[in-house]
Amino acid sequence: MRKLRYLAVFLFLLVGLVALAQTSNIRTQHKVAKGETIFGIAKSYEVTMDALIEVNPSMKEVGYELKKGDIINIPYSKKTQPQAAPKTNASTQTTTPTTTTLANEKTVKVGVMLPLHDKNGDGLRMVEYYRGLLLACDRVKKDGITVDMHAWNVPLEADINETLKEKEAEQCNIIIGPLYTKMVKPLAEFCKKHNILLVIPFSISGNDVENYSNIFQVYQSDQDFDGATIRNFIQQFNGYHPVIIDCGDLNSTKGAFTKALRQELDSKGIAYSLTSLNSNEKDFVRAFSLSQRNVVILNTERSPSVNETLVKLNALTAKNTDLQVSLFGYKEWLMYVNVYKDYYFKYDTYIPTYFFYNGQSADTKWVEANYRKWFERDMDSEWLPRFALTGFDHGCFFIGGLSQFGNAFNGGKGQMTYKAVQSPLRFKKIGQGQRNVNFMFVHYNPNRSIESINY
Repeated sequence: MRKLRYLAVFLFLLVGLVALAQTSNIRTQHKVAKGETIFGIAKSYEVTMDALIEVNPSMKEVGYELKKGDIINIPYSKKTQPQAAPKTNASTQTTTPTTTTLANEKTVKVGVMLPLHDKNGDGLRMVEYYRGLLLACDRVKKDGITVDMHAWNVPLEADINETLKEKEAEQCNIIIGPLYTKMVKPLAEFCKKHNILLVIPFSISGNDVENYSNIFQVYQSDQDFDGATIRNFIQQFNGYHPVIIDCGDLNSTKGAFTKALRQELDSKGIAYSLTSLNSNEKDFVRAFSLSQRNVVILNTERSPSVNETLVKLNALTAKNTDLQVSLFGYKEWLMYVNVYKDYYFKYDTYIPTYFFYNGQSADTKWVEANYRKWFERDMDSEWLPRFALTGFDHGCFFIGGLSQFGNAFNGGKGQMTYKAVQSPLRFKKIGQGQRNVNFMFVHYNPNRSIESINY
């Protein structure tokens, strides 16, 4: 039953770069029908796309197109291999193709221990993240890096200690996971024992990162991120006049942020004004400075209050044309870009965040196009940040870093050789381990340009 479960994961992901025999590997030939794709043909014969391409060299040529009537070779799959195949593990195994072997080629063995299923949101998000990791494996080939990847479906109810009994687990150079806090300690102990780098990609609780030198914790807690935001706010808006607006939103947690911001402003002797969405026009305008540029901060991230604030700012700036106003937002505002983009530009908006999805970026378009090509679907646009882009960035960053620096890799400033598509990473030593401290402002300039200001 266990092997069947992993086989189901394999079929659901529709990926597999499983190494096949390199000699006498043509099983039969196939005549291409109208509308068929390389992906679909590979699936129908239960082989991987890379195995199919390997026995059809013309597919590697630039500009190749599959056409109706083409005769293509079909390789043996593991099920149809005519010779005895070596015993395989019960996990999903993924190995990048070695069509080009470089003299300085390096191999990185990667393990993925995440919920890879279609039963709930956790599984669906992690599948998309995993697909991004696979695209990263393909990308790093251009740098001469070969990746041997094994993926295990580790849902919430799983006993990760059983997963760790798989012999391939202890052979990994890096393991990405888990998703659930209860699994961190046993996995951290396992990685410590076998000298494996452990990357925890998403939200967890606890301070295990401080106790294990081999842990890289990507997730930043709200408390840590708010602290970084306040420090960088003081630097970015030096010389501005802060205007803090009470929006009366009792369900938002941003009141704690503005309270902490006010305490920091007070400690540094920086004057600021308080006002409210319920203030009349006279009292509202009185909160703004005519001699300094103003930066407006709300105590909520929610869109209804953003709407009300924009109405009041529009009226204010229409009557006071010399008034200079910048708007400070929250990372949640990135979900509203399609609605408020014009206002973001108009009010010189700064949004603190640790990711930025830029759909106009050539790099973003490249990853999205390859995702569509490989998996015959688009990334889920409802998730922000995009999980596949996150997986791509994590894969390129850690695989490239480990390949280049080995056990000396720490992910700090001197080792950041990869430019992220969406989710930049920069690590700082916290206790014994490493925690991501990347921070940036996404700035919507009044000239309608967008820049990311990294700290």
